[in-house]
Amino acid sequence: MVKLILGKRGSGKTKLLIEAIRAAKTESKGNVVAIQIGNSLNSHIKHDVRLINIEDYDIAGCDAMHGFAAGIMASDYDCTHIFVDGILRIVKGDRENLEKVGNMLDQIHKVSRDTEVTLTFSADISEIPDNIKKYL
Repeated sequence: MVKLILGKRGSGKTKLLIEAIRAAKTESKGNVVAIQIGNSLNSHIKHDVRLINIEDYDIAGCDAMHGFAAGIMASDYDCTHIFVDGILRIVKGDRENLEKVGNMLDQIHKVSRDTEVTLTFSADISEIPDNIKKYL
């Protein structure tokens, strides 16, 4: 399942994500993964959540991000939650093509059978196409 936390820059998306990560770790009987740019979440999240700095993996573009998320799910059958902070910054060059971003979300949704994937998405609801709105 894919869910989005949508809002303009500075609207508190990361704070909501941190709260969701903490709740997931408390409730989950499996592994929780948080993907970020840099280490901004490190001081807010306990060490039992797997924190990944996406910059360490040279991920750029929707296809690479889909593959990265699918790889996490394929390699860790106990992964119950994946959280991604700043998906549009991660996919860099593809962020201008929101239809492509929507297609990536569809691909992640298809492979996320037992894993809940939550992403922060910096945009106004009026700016996003229908293939992204369905994940709100």
